[in-house]
Amino acid sequence: MCSIRIISTMDLKTVSRSDLVPLHEQVAGELRRAIANGEAGPGDRLPLAKDLAAVLGVNKNTVLRALHVLRSEGLLEFRRGHGITVAGTLERGALVTRVRDLLAFARQQGYRPADVVEMIQIISGGA
Repeated sequence: MCSIRIISTMDLKTVSRSDLVPLHEQVAGELRRAIANGEAGPGDRLPLAKDLAAVLGVNKNTVLRALHVLRSEGLLEFRRGHGITVAGTLERGALVTRVRDLLAFARQQGYRPADVVEMIQIISGGA
């Protein structure tokens, strides 16, 4: 059984409405920073979006948009009944982003994801 630690002590800063960076990106940045600083690690459950919104001084929908961005980066995992948990580190998130870029480039060149996997296996010596 996997134990989940609920993170409620993250040191999140409020976001700035005068900043040129969109609010949801500022929120995502704050969460990335918390993960990078070890305030939230793999398997830890994040507080509810409404609670994060209250701490950051933004609308709940802004937080939800930021959470979806981080999920697409591979940093968060959404699981019914378990809430939103940290799935990986910033390094993993960076790798997921690069893999997505590689797959997009491969599609433009006419390759399927399975073709890319096969190329990686050949290059790495795996079968």
